[in-house]
Amino acid sequence: MKKVQQEERFLLSFDLVRRFSLWSMKKDPDLETSLSRNRRWIVNNQLKNIILRCPNQVAPVKYLQKKFKTLDLQGKALNWLKKYPCCFEVYLENDEHYCRLTKRMMNLIEEEEAVKDSQEPVLAERLAKLLMMSVNRRLNVVKLNELKRSFGFPDDYVIRIIPKYPDRFRVVNYSGRKSSMEIELVSWDNELAVSAVEGSAMMQGSRPSFSCSLPSTWVKSWERFKEFNAIPYISPYINPKDFVEGSNEMEKRTVGLVHELLSLTLWKKLSIVKLGHFKREFCLPEKLNALLLRHPGIFYVSNKYQIYTVLLREDYSGSELINKDPLVAVKDKFGELMQEGLYEYNRRRYLVNIEKKKKKKGVDFMRLEKKRKNVNSENSDQDNTGDKLGGLFDSEERKRFYKVLFDDDSR
Repeated sequence: MKKVQQEERFLLSFDLVRRFSLWSMKKDPDLETSLSRNRRWIVNNQLKNIILRCPNQVAPVKYLQKKFKTLDLQGKALNWLKKYPCCFEVYLENDEHYCRLTKRMMNLIEEEEAVKDSQEPVLAERLAKLLMMSVNRRLNVVKLNELKRSFGFPDDYVIRIIPKYPDRFRVVNYSGRKSSMEIELVSWDNELAVSAVEGSAMMQGSRPSFSCSLPSTWVKSWERFKEFNAIPYISPYINPKDFVEGSNEMEKRTVGLVHELLSLTLWKKLSIVKLGHFKREFCLPEKLNALLLRHPGIFYVSNKYQIYTVLLREDYSGSELINKDPLVAVKDKFGELMQEGLYEYNRRRYLVNIEKKKKKKGVDFMRLEKKRKNVNSENSDQDNTGDKLGGLFDSEERKRFYKVLFDDDSR
């Protein structure tokens, strides 16, 4: 019986190791840093949106504390908000803490809205390209909402952008359910059916192919990349129904599709889990993670914060994006404001800690002084009782003693 249980435990542990290995990829410190920095930005951006939706754009800190769970944050909301004084203004009213956005933060929000207005044609083209890559030329609104911020779409893109382009989009609902509402492509645009890889190849006057962003020491990975790259490039805008599932051509088309999706995002990255929700729409494989890990020269897979994310390697230089979208440039200012506030917060804490140490040292000195005085007082009491000759060993006492002694002799 024990042997059977041991075998079962071994098989279970082996299965866990095997499944974990599917997500394993050698860590890139620079790309991990970019994800770490981006994580703080995402949290504060979500807090910003929550506050903007509150009455008078003021949120009780207790309310934000409840939202912390959905943001995968631990600890007290009040402590988090105080870390970013340049972004969030916390004040006390009727024994309850409230939070509103600072004036500098509101100015950035106005600037971001202005950029969104100017970028509307670009966002419309981006949405059209997504629909053109989908199998049925339409996407579910609920699913698309999960990725709208990754592509730079405003929260109200359905009523803000779609009605302005009736020749491109229409909203349909073939089942009648609210969750079944979809955005459908009205007309195909050949000018938009050009991928980032094809556009780059046209500029360089070469055939479309992927680029590898791996060190030369990764010999085996380079060999596999060259072998894969030898297969002719297949545009993600070609209907996948023309290819056999599991074939090299189908994999080539899928890699090209994920590459194109990432190139359309603001930060050239996507959640693998959220991307997996579009398996049917984009004809993605069941084991998407395994496919991504087979191409480490093109994609970087990370599980930072236990969130599986895929990044496009070629668009990063170290931890920084090479070409930044205008929306990213505005959002970077938000990041700088965060860092400024965090520095100010840390500086204040540093000065407070120094003052505490000074006070502690002062208290310790006073305690020592009091203790010394108590010891002297005890010695003085003992001298008065005559039990010891301590009084005669004091220099001033000795002088008085000898003066009296000699005066008596002179008499």
